[in-house]
Amino acid sequence: MRLTTRTNLAARTLMFCAVNDRNLVRTSDIAERCNSSTNHVARVVQNLQAEGFVVTVRGRTGGIRLAKRPDQISIGAVFRVFETEIPFAECFDKERNTCPLAITCRLRSYVARALEAFYHELDLVTLDDLVRGNCGLVDLLAMQPKLSVECTKDSIGA
Repeated sequence: MRLTTRTNLAARTLMFCAVNDRNLVRTSDIAERCNSSTNHVARVVQNLQAEGFVVTVRGRTGGIRLAKRPDQISIGAVFRVFETEIPFAECFDKERNTCPLAITCRLRSYVARALEAFYHELDLVTLDDLVRGNCGLVDLLAMQPKLSVECTKDSIGA
């Protein structure tokens, strides 16, 4: 299994927003820090906004921010939005399936169960789990240098 670039970029975008939680962030800043094109980020942000993960503010001083607290954003829910647009295999596409084995093949049910187990594990992970106390991520993504309480405690004990 391989995640699409859009799913990966959606996770990066949400992490960027979570690290910079108190600020509106621009797609160009996300693109620069996450090694992507601004257009690609803009399309991902459009999907994230349509699904209620981020809020967009238009205008010269606009940008995006999280629509919910990081502990309320399930990574499994995010992945489902971006991964279900492309069927895992041909037999999962009701409209374009031409596989002659589809009626009798048992593999599809095993793959479906495996995918559900994959998403179930990601449902247990929140955006907060990815960013809270992750000092390295904060260093990479913070628009304004800052040390969180967790990072300060970690560095004192080092």
